[in-house]
Amino acid sequence: MEITITALGPDNVGLADPIIHCVTTLGANIAEIQMYDHDEAAIFAMLCRIHVDDSLWPAIDRNMKDIAQKTGLSIRVWSPSLRAAKPRLALCTTFLEAVPRAVLQAIEDGQLRAQAAVVIGNRRKCESLAQRFGVPFEFIGKPDGSADDQRMLELLDQYQVDYVLLARYMRILPPDLCWKYAGGRIINLHHGLLPSFKGLRPYHDAYAVRMLTFGATCHFIVPELDAGNQIIYQSTFTVSSGTKLEEIIRKGQEQNEPHCMVEGVRRVIDREVQLHFHRVIATKH
Repeated sequence: MEITITALGPDNVGLADPIIHCVTTLGANIAEIQMYDHDEAAIFAMLCRIHVDDSLWPAIDRNMKDIAQKTGLSIRVWSPSLRAAKPRLALCTTFLEAVPRAVLQAIEDGQLRAQAAVVIGNRRKCESLAQRFGVPFEFIGKPDGSADDQRMLELLDQYQVDYVLLARYMRILPPDLCWKYAGGRIINLHHGLLPSFKGLRPYHDAYAVRMLTFGATCHFIVPELDAGNQIIYQSTFTVSSGTKLEEIIRKGQEQNEPHCMVEGVRRVIDREVQLHFHRVIATKH
């Protein structure tokens, strides 16, 4: 059984020791461990991925709760094996419906072996879409259009979410949320080809340098690092010379982006790929 443990909290001496001692005492094999000290913010962050016998899950879960209480760390224990047959997805949305609609439709059609647990939006644009598919919609928007990140975290825990999908979600997740769901649990759809077109307007940027091939990138989100090394899947389309930018954007948003997100998510939940030390590796041959 593969288990991912994340810990985040105020920096102090010896925070990692009880976690490592616990899992090694139980005979776990440590496959990956990362620790970060954010000196300016006095924050400690840790990710530990282990392999252990299935029977030890209750003990590890219980012990991590005890360690969290004693150290003041926010500790999350998760395994892709718990709901491997149908992992629970949260779709985070803002305005555009095509990508979340494609994911919801793929689930309904059986193309994605998953369950849509909740649709979360900092705008209400996708609320009716969620209702059409019978999925709860949770609004986290503030009056200025920003998002209540703490409320998002509470909802992810409440709905027991396995994977967080940023389905054209137009807000940047804070580092602490990224750490709490680290280890390949946050998947983003970027509407351009990484690493070449990283900005907010990748269609415009590619058009400006006279590109005829445009694309989208599905990638894992990791704290503090550029997304270029965490690419899950990319899809492209080619246009004829002279095609107007408006037509390129329409084709990208309505056809290419939805396909890219669905295929990227499928590869993750089918465990064809996973994130390991900030690199995407193949897990099936």
